Amino acid sequence: MDTAATAHLDIPADIAATLVDPAAYADDRIHDVYRWLRGNNPLGIARPERFDPFWVVTRHAHIQAVSRQNELFHNADRPTTLTNQAVEARVRKITGGPNLVRSLVQMDAPDHPKYRALTQGWFMPANLGKFEARIREIARATVARMLERGGACDFVEDVALGYPLHVIMEILGVPEQDEPRMLKLTQELFGPQDPDTARSREALSAEAFSTMMQSVVADFSAYFRGITEDRRRNPREDLATVIANAKIGGDDMPEHDQTSYYMIVATAGHDTTSSSTAGAIWALAEDPAEFAKVKANPELIPGLVDEAIRWMTPVKHFMRSATADTELGGRKIAKGDWLMLCYASGNRDEEVFEDPYRFRSDRKPNRHVAFGYGAHLCLGQYLAKLEMRILFEELLPRLKSLSLDGEVKMTQAYFVNGPKKLPIRFELN
Repeated sequence: MDTAATAHLDIPADIAATLVDPAAYADDRIHDVYRWLRGNNPLGIARPERFDPFWVVTRHAHIQAVSRQNELFHNADRPTTLTNQAVEARVRKITGGPNLVRSLVQMDAPDHPKYRALTQGWFMPANLGKFEARIREIARATVARMLERGGACDFVEDVALGYPLHVIMEILGVPEQDEPRMLKLTQELFGPQDPDTARSREALSAEAFSTMMQSVVADFSAYFRGITEDRRRNPREDLATVIANAKIGGDDMPEHDQTSYYMIVATAGHDTTSSSTAGAIWALAEDPAEFAKVKANPELIPGLVDEAIRWMTPVKHFMRSATADTELGGRKIAKGDWLMLCYASGNRDEEVFEDPYRFRSDRKPNRHVAFGYGAHLCLGQYLAKLEMRILFEELLPRLKSLSLDGEVKMTQAYFVNGPKKLPIRFELN
């Protein structure tokens, strides 16, 4: 990226620094920055210290345009999530490529469609219907435990973390006793910058950070190696059996790809749903009128689900890199340029969403980009919405009132984040 030629496109240094500050994602500063960017420089270049420069894509239309053009904007050529130069250098030394794992997220065609096709049918509404009764059982048990807490709980700890975790682990085929291990590994993978979830709490050097992440991946790998061996000997009706026995071009899936596949299902399959579920309750606890509206109109629950996903947008960004010189929003993108797709900004875009800073369960249409867009649209979107709908169908009719009971805390992370503490008070009907 030619510094002299693009200086007029540069984002102010303080704004660029906020974009790479994990703590900014735990409060409103990131939304202040997104709002400023959409209004003043919706497609500008950030040059924060220690990072390669990157384009910051903040408008809904531009995010969709990049996401539609998978040949022009690749996932795998450069890091798929924002990574500083020192960590990227370490990762390349370890793996020979820019990413520690090689899941669907880090793939381009022709591999991406082949690998996605292996499990896509599992996550379609027609197949998910057979899990609905079991998901409702899990939701009822979860709600019963919450209501036993006597009018107050930490909704994240007591409901939002465990419920989607239990659902996806049943579908995947992980025994219930191993769920705490999967939760811990997920938090270490997605929250490496958060002092509460990082494996090592001091400020991490690139070497220490890479080593920490490598050890998390190694733990996943060791665990799922045992699952693979078992499912090859004893196939079952679960997703692990599909992954363990999958063939790519007539051969077994390479072990690193297999570990990555398990990992994306075992982590993204619950962490983001937890955040959106908590986000809905947080919004309703802050707005008694909205809570009363949804309670009086249960048919609004699907809308509540979509609005909560827009509101929280747990996956804050993915990165893409240009495979050729091109133009976007009247700006010249050069081959090799790196772009940050700011989904949470797109989901507050004033050109698309009326009153974007208000939580509205009856928002129609709700064309949010929280699940991505195009070929990489989230595989688990229907499952996430199904789980949330069922939980709220079971929970909201039981509640007479709902309010916050202390300070809400968000995780500090610029990739995936959401509430980590949500103390609430509630009265029962």
